[in-house]
Amino acid sequence: MSRRNRGLRRRSRKFIWDVMIHTPLIKMALLLLTLWLLFAAGLYFAERGAEGTTITSYGRALYWGIAAFSTAGIADMPVNGISEVIGGLWIILGSMLFFGAIVATITAYFMRPLQRPSKQIIDTIEYNLEQLDDLSVEELEVLRETTDTLIEHMERVKLKRTARSQIESKI
Repeated sequence: MSRRNRGLRRRSRKFIWDVMIHTPLIKMALLLLTLWLLFAAGLYFAERGAEGTTITSYGRALYWGIAAFSTAGIADMPVNGISEVIGGLWIILGSMLFFGAIVATITAYFMRPLQRPSKQIIDTIEYNLEQLDDLSVEELEVLRETTDTLIEHMERVKLKRTARSQIESKI
């Protein structure tokens, strides 16, 4: 496997890991799955025994739940008033959660670099260090200059702390 393909695979894994860990995708998907199961159960129990219903099993209610909020078309229509309310609520909530999960995930992923906690800075440095083989000489030079600046800043901070602690010890 070429170095370029290895780098691409590494970046792809990092991207997937970042999306799974640092965005609400998993939580939103679990919430959507839970609500789908609950609304399908509610629809099934509300339709159970109704005359003329085509939703005669939990499996059909699950299928209806997917077809309803995905706008794929609904072959089965609830016949009870309460079933229609349950179905309408599911369509609204399911659609909001599904599309909301997509928007929230994309937003969280692209807003992450704008947040500046120390953990993120360290993660960014580690990620860039993993990419050293793929950097050009110019990019490596910028990295060296940045690292030198970081070290100089750290040394100034240490000097200030030392001076401050010496002053405090004299007082």
